[in-house]
Amino acid sequence: ALLIGWESFLRFQSPVAINFKEAIMVAVVGLIVNLVCAWLLKDDHHHGHDHGHGHGHGHAAGKDQNLRAAYVHVLADALTSVLAIVALLSGRFLGWVWLDPVMGVVGATVIARWSWSLMRETAWVLLDRSDEHVAEEIRELVETPGDAQIADLHVWRVGPDAHAGIVSVVAGGAVDRTTVQKRLKPVRGLRHLTIEMQSP
Repeated sequence: ALLIGWESFLRFQSPVAINFKEAIMVAVVGLIVNLVCAWLLKDDHHHGHDHGHGHGHGHAAGKDQNLRAAYVHVLADALTSVLAIVALLSGRFLGWVWLDPVMGVVGATVIARWSWSLMRETAWVLLDRSDEHVAEEIRELVETPGDAQIADLHVWRVGPDAHAGIVSVVAGGAVDRTTVQKRLKPVRGLRHLTIEMQSP
């Protein structure tokens, strides 16, 4: 995004001659390639599967940040190709040569915004950032019936819209791990949960 923005700034100051015919062909080929790549990555980007196992754990595969980064990358490339085609066609048939650097600035802005969003979410995962909203929902679902109390709770992100957690529950014999798991089923994006039971 920074390089595109800088190149666009330089072209504002010093316009360069453009071979519109060749440039349009290259941009169209680039757009087709990126759309095909985006289509191939789309299935993997949205793919997920769920499964569970015992000992108080629930697990599901969340979205992969690497796949999301690749998906965003090809979408950004496709966007720049579209903007380039619009600018080149306008320059060739309308004489709007100035539109080329303008579209460059627009593309750089959009790419920077997408990149910032991806870096922010990735940072939350890498730093095990606690998600207080999900933690509060877990606490409410477990404790509201009045027969259990949470002694310790930690929830963190493991991916976009995916969380993992460790919860220590103090409860009598009527409440076990299965009971806690059932109460927490409504929690959206809780991919992995470790439940520790304690006697009062």
